Amino acid sequence: MDVLPRADDDRRLAPPRRGGWRRAGMAVLCLLLAAGIVWAIAFWPRHDPAAARAAPPVPVVAATSRRADVPVWLDGLGTVQASASVSIHVMADGPLVEVDFHEGQHVHRGELLARIDPRPYQAALDQATAKKAQDEATLANARLDLARYEKLAKNAYTSAQTADTQRATVAQLEAQLRQDQAQVDTARTNLSYTTITAPIDGRAGFRSVDVGNIVHPTDTTPLTVISQMRPVDVVLTLPQQDLPAISAAMAAGAPEAVAMRDAADGDAADGDATPLDRGTLAVLDNSVDSATGTIRLKATFPNARRALWPGAFVTVRVHVATLRQVVVVPPGAVLRGPAGAYVYVIDDAGIAHRRAVTTGHADLHAIVITAGLDAGQRIAVEGAARLSDGARVSVMPDAAGPDAAGPVPDGAPNGTPDRTPDGARAPG
Repeated sequence: MDVLPRADDDRRLAPPRRGGWRRAGMAVLCLLLAAGIVWAIAFWPRHDPAAARAAPPVPVVAATSRRADVPVWLDGLGTVQASASVSIHVMADGPLVEVDFHEGQHVHRGELLARIDPRPYQAALDQATAKKAQDEATLANARLDLARYEKLAKNAYTSAQTADTQRATVAQLEAQLRQDQAQVDTARTNLSYTTITAPIDGRAGFRSVDVGNIVHPTDTTPLTVISQMRPVDVVLTLPQQDLPAISAAMAAGAPEAVAMRDAADGDAADGDATPLDRGTLAVLDNSVDSATGTIRLKATFPNARRALWPGAFVTVRVHVATLRQVVVVPPGAVLRGPAGAYVYVIDDAGIAHRRAVTTGHADLHAIVITAGLDAGQRIAVEGAARLSDGARVSVMPDAAGPDAAGPVPDGAPNGTPDRTPDGARAPG
């Protein structure tokens, strides 16, 4: 008879578990890692200002912080639109007998564009005029008869009914004459439709119908499209965060707007890009687009040189404010570290001192310093990323001049504004 093994024997024969070894290994690794961190903190070489001053001086280009009036510009991508656009449709049936404009021609209001055969409409006008003349003669005779009947009725030579009947005939003929005049006006209006003139000043587009074709008022294709390009409008969008600044600027007057080439054209990013035109901000939309979080605006430009073309994309910069007598530095002077933005101030001994600053408005020309720096202090611009606190510097001359690193323009900015208030860059 077989004897079943006991449970105690199974536990003694089972291999030892590996969980205890794994936990022990993890504990050893944690101890080694902690020891490495302690060693790094205790023995890692620290920055010594004296050693930094003993090192060779770092060549830098310096600039002096100063106070200036800084214009605040907001930029957005816009689409040029004609201030008025009219599709020229015919309003009379008939063959097109004359076209008096060229494609792309600048036309003036009232200028002849085309003509439809006027003969049927002239004949209708002549017929209506003749009918009116006929009824005028009949009315004149009826009025004479009415005068006779009224005189006879007073002397009892005729009945009062005869005079009343003649009076009604005169009223009927007067109404007929007014109807004839309406027919004459209608025929004259239809005749005027055969002469097609420009309703606005503008530039004519492509011509879709040639001489000899029969045209109808029901045609869906216009004869041409006239677009008014002087002045011209640009519709742009800006983030809704800019709405308070825009509203305040419009409340103070019409803000200046400058149209620049779109950044996709290549020249827009050039600091010497020439504005296409200067105008004013005319319309602020009455609602924010909830889908995009933007607000629509419309700027108007005189477009005297016709540099703005309907349908083109342009960058529009709107002047919303001017910061008066604020401390400004060149953009390259501000760096960013874990603790925030900072600059290197150079003392009279040629030693660079790291100085934490708070920045405000920034663009390609200058950064506004709101705290941490005063005007008249010399700061490192080019080469600042290679400096450390207490390092000796060698100030190199700037070929562009001492003030060329960060001029603040009085007019429209030549570079794309930075929307980030803290516009510092990281050291590289």
